Amino acid sequence: MFRLRFPENQITHWASRNSDSKESEIETRIAPAARARGYLTRDEFLAICRWKTPRSKHLCERNRESFVKEVTRVALSTGNEERKIRILLTLKGVGWPTASVVLHFCDQARYPILDYRALWSLGITKPPTYTFAFWTRYCAFLRELADRTGLDMRTVDRGLWQFSKENQRA
Repeated sequence: MFRLRFPENQITHWASRNSDSKESEIETRIAPAARARGYLTRDEFLAICRWKTPRSKHLCERNRESFVKEVTRVALSTGNEERKIRILLTLKGVGWPTASVVLHFCDQARYPILDYRALWSLGITKPPTYTFAFWTRYCAFLRELADRTGLDMRTVDRGLWQFSKENQRA
């Protein structure tokens, strides 16, 4: 189903070309705090949403603080893969891609970011309708790729995104 459009040994090259200063706050402040306490605050959740999908900002802002805390607490504490992603989808303004960002940065396990750019770099021209089965295959493929190359998931994600940005035609 997935086929990397460039040689695996070029992932770090493409990742090094990706510089997004907006994600620095997520990586250095928000994610470590959320992992330590086991949930996101509403402000942290909104910062992640703004980074991934600014267009749904108004929908994400409709989530109450207590709901954000409870939903993210459950998602980050359960060992059940399906429960993790599905509970995040109950947050207003959160689809599969945004839920994947929460898991990517805040969960103790390794999760890729589900993004049309990453999918394109993996040979999928048109993103499918997202399902849990698709999500499971996507996670497995990218975890295997990270293991095979000895790279962390953040580097793999950056490499896939940047390759698409520079090579995918509109």
